[in-house]
Amino acid sequence: MTKPCIGLFGTCGSSKWRDPFIRHYQMRSINFFNPLRDDWKPEDSAIEAEHLVNDDVFPITGETFGTGSLAETGYSILSAIRSNDQRFVVIYIEQKLNPLLGIENPTATKESHNSRAIVLAHLKKVNHPNVFIVDSLDAMLKISVRLYKITEEMKKIREEIGAK
Repeated sequence: MTKPCIGLFGTCGSSKWRDPFIRHYQMRSINFFNPLRDDWKPEDSAIEAEHLVNDDVFPITGETFGTGSLAETGYSILSAIRSNDQRFVVIYIEQKLNPLLGIENPTATKESHNSRAIVLAHLKKVNHPNVFIVDSLDAMLKISVRLYKITEEMKKIREEIGAK
């Protein structure tokens, strides 16, 4: 059986939000993809694109202005659900920026807050039963583990009956 995979997409850069997720997943033998790599090269974009279509965790934290990440997240989630309606997507968009980010750039701070509100409002309107919008990274971690187990069980059932 092909194991499900949780893609840890979302805030990049120096963000450490992935660290507790990775530790938690490793302790439970949960398959995951971390797109944040020190040695990332353009050839890796094909692998990342494949995971964007199939994997399911998308947090945007307050550690980044996130304008590009927000656009990518909204687009990726809507495209992914259309291409694979069997997957689950868990989304967390932190509504407040880290105050240190906005000190020198009030325009970017305002644009980020506006973008966060717009993307979140649009995602809530999608109202898809496989899309889960959460209000914290802790909730995201807990729900991602539960959904991973559900996906694993669904794959076993499909294999038993010869379905895809």
